[in-house]
Amino acid sequence: MTDPETQKAPDAGAAVAKAPAPPQKKAKAATAAKADPNDPAVRAIRLRRRFIWTAVWSFVTVHLLMFMRFFFPRALFEPKTVFSVGGLQYLGLGVDTRFQQAYRIWVVRKPDRVFVIYARCTHLGCTPDWKESEHKFKCPCHGSGYDTDGVNFEGPAPRPMDRAEVEVDATGQIVVNTGKLYKCERGGRCEFDDPGSFIVT
Repeated sequence: MTDPETQKAPDAGAAVAKAPAPPQKKAKAATAAKADPNDPAVRAIRLRRRFIWTAVWSFVTVHLLMFMRFFFPRALFEPKTVFSVGGLQYLGLGVDTRFQQAYRIWVVRKPDRVFVIYARCTHLGCTPDWKESEHKFKCPCHGSGYDTDGVNFEGPAPRPMDRAEVEVDATGQIVVNTGKLYKCERGGRCEFDDPGSFIVT
């Protein structure tokens, strides 16, 4: 029989020595915390993470914008076709170019009438320029030339430029309507003397 007195208690030091080692995750975290930010490997990891997050946010942003686009109508905002260019007393003789940029027209005053030329070349639709020194309209695209009446005399333009409807309203303002154009076809009927194509002064 074994003597109870001879039985020894477990060695406390041995128990402590057999305690489980700390988890590897904690060790890795401590190592990462002490990582040198100038280390090429660390910088590569950070750069890779930054690239991934940039790609993710770019993807989300693009799809969010595509989604938001459906809340806005696909409408073209064009200038008004009916508008006022002021009173007759503010127009001098000759070509008035003040409304070319906003409405694509020239207001022309002659001694006996006022008419409005729609600034569109009858060749391919370019916008001609008024050449004050040459006293003519000149298309920059293919060289078509028009006189002060908008009648073509050089270049490939097949006919004069169109004229917009014009009238004087009850307040004395000159009202132009570019939705109604008067044409002068080559070899056909010319509408430049029709009522509405000019104002008698």
